[in-house]
Amino acid sequence: MLFYSFFKTLVGQQVTVELKNDLAITGILVSVDQFLNIKLDDIHVMEELKYPHMMAVKNCFIRGSVVRYVKLPASAVDTALLQDAARREAQQPTPAPR
Repeated sequence: MLFYSFFKTLVGQQVTVELKNDLAITGILVSVDQFLNIKLDDIHVMEELKYPHMMAVKNCFIRGSVVRYVKLPASAVDTALLQDAARREAQQPTPAPR
């Protein structure tokens, strides 16, 4: 849940999502869900000549399982808060296996 909570704080920020098929899409993060599916508005593709059919698309929904990277603006990342949240999540007891 750490990544989900972190991405929820980035709603409204411009991000670049690189997919496993090497397509890189930049846009405004509108929403993210627990499966890390991402919705972007005002998108543009990094390599427009390679993907000309994407020039007419204004928003998109990206399934979380096809995402390779999400590039974030450095100003949007609070590393101290992220490290503290990771530490707290690691200290939580795990339920016993059934």
